[in-house]
Amino acid sequence: MKNIFLLFLTLTLFSCKTEEKKEQITTGSESSAEGEVSSLTPAQQMGQEIFDGKGNCFTCHKPKQKAIGPSIKEIAKVYKEKKGDIPTFLKGKGEPIVDPSQYETMKTNFYITKNFSDEELKAVEAYIYSLAP
Repeated sequence: MKNIFLLFLTLTLFSCKTEEKKEQITTGSESSAEGEVSSLTPAQQMGQEIFDGKGNCFTCHKPKQKAIGPSIKEIAKVYKEKKGDIPTFLKGKGEPIVDPSQYETMKTNFYITKNFSDEELKAVEAYIYSLAP
């Protein structure tokens, strides 16, 4: 009986510590994520979720540095200066104005972005403009 009690006590202690650790890790990451997202409007948050999620845009476009495609900051800057229309471009109906040499690569992604609703496209645009210089 004493052995069963010790076994139960040991298991209880280890399981509580594991839960406490998980809670601390989760709480810490949520705080930093909230801090980053809290300055964005709901539309910008939606745009970021699409950009980083189903749009898969983050693969080629980084916030402040050129990767495969131009940085988000550069896209925002050029589209603002030239009064471009990001949703129209993402529908495959606009001309490339940021880096035309990468247009063929970008065209392969239109099969994803063409299926976005107008609201989703506007949200992606809002997110991109939130990173404008």
